[in-house]
Amino acid sequence: MDGLNRRDALKAGGVLGALGALGLATTARAEPWSWSPEESVAGSGSGVDPLTVWDPEADPVVARLIDSGQVPRVNELLRTWTRNGQPLPDGLPSELRDFMEYARRMPQWTDYGKLNTAIEFNKKRGLYLGVLYGFASGMMSTVIPKEARSVYYSKGGHDLEDRISKTAKLGYDIGSNNAYAADGEMIITCVKTRLVHAAVRHLLPQSPHWVQSAEEDVPISQNDIMVTWHSLPTTVMKHLNNWKVPIPHHESEAFLHSWQVAAHMLGVRDEYIPKSWPAANSQAAQVLDPILAATPEGAKLADRLLSLGANIDLAILTKPVLGSFTRFLLGDKIADGLAIPREPVWDPLLRFSWGPFIAVREGVLGAVPPVGDAYWLLDEFLRKAALTYLAELRLPISIEIPTMNRDMSVPPR
Repeated sequence: MDGLNRRDALKAGGVLGALGALGLATTARAEPWSWSPEESVAGSGSGVDPLTVWDPEADPVVARLIDSGQVPRVNELLRTWTRNGQPLPDGLPSELRDFMEYARRMPQWTDYGKLNTAIEFNKKRGLYLGVLYGFASGMMSTVIPKEARSVYYSKGGHDLEDRISKTAKLGYDIGSNNAYAADGEMIITCVKTRLVHAAVRHLLPQSPHWVQSAEEDVPISQNDIMVTWHSLPTTVMKHLNNWKVPIPHHESEAFLHSWQVAAHMLGVRDEYIPKSWPAANSQAAQVLDPILAATPEGAKLADRLLSLGANIDLAILTKPVLGSFTRFLLGDKIADGLAIPREPVWDPLLRFSWGPFIAVREGVLGAVPPVGDAYWLLDEFLRKAALTYLAELRLPISIEIPTMNRDMSVPPR
């Protein structure tokens, strides 16, 4: 089949070949990759476009696990591996064990003083972080086209609440008091997530549904991981700054550092990890901001996300209220693209009262109109929205390597 790659074969209804994922082409970038590796934690690098880089350390290891039928046994063993300092369980395939021992090492540039400061920041700002991780970062994921399609057509698209709980675990673990300590779980979560990413890279190109809709041949490039990364710390800090939440410089830097370490532990090359907030913002302006767009898959995922509040409080977190908050956080263009209706009460309330409300909460202002009448309602919303995010942490959460894509003939849960 000269000139016919795996993607072409699937689109033509052909049979999958045995090509390795890393041998396939990827989509071209609208603008040439121009972010300088001098702005990274490494301070230098090859300058290779991260759209053309995946995870050559994890991908072949996981592909062989899947193809040899070893994944169910591996998942069973890894369910017992829950703490950062815990030895790997006996019985793992030697190739996987070697990779995981390597992947669990913290980067040499880790600043443990900053990680301790990040703990204090997370304690002080936990309420805001919970809401922003859940409803700024979470909803943003539905308008990152590649991510939305990857979620929708992979196994995670079948049981979205289960997938959300595993994503929420990342935000919860990084904010815990012992995130990277021996008795914490953040390293475990990152390594297991890295294995899942490798599995999805191997499996999704075998899905005719994904192939028909995707622009790329292989999902979850290093660029895609950094796009998602920016939807988390970069987006969160942008909103905190926009809300004028007072954050000391050393706490802001520590929060960034905790996420720099997370990117490394997720397998991102150091040359792509921003060294500062200005560097992060400049990279986000190239890789995140221009690509945000609604897709049919993303709109369906967003609709399901907006229904989560019904499990907590029908009066405060109705679907229209969460939709209004999404519009407030992400703007009219994105909200309209997701077919989120405009709300005559909550839209103006959030637009005109949120800023003064935050100022009152932070002790910058006294309770002045229009905040006085709305303060309780907005405060209750903030608390219940954070509770909704945390409610998705349905314990125990086991991040496991998938062995299949979503069965599109079965209705999602």
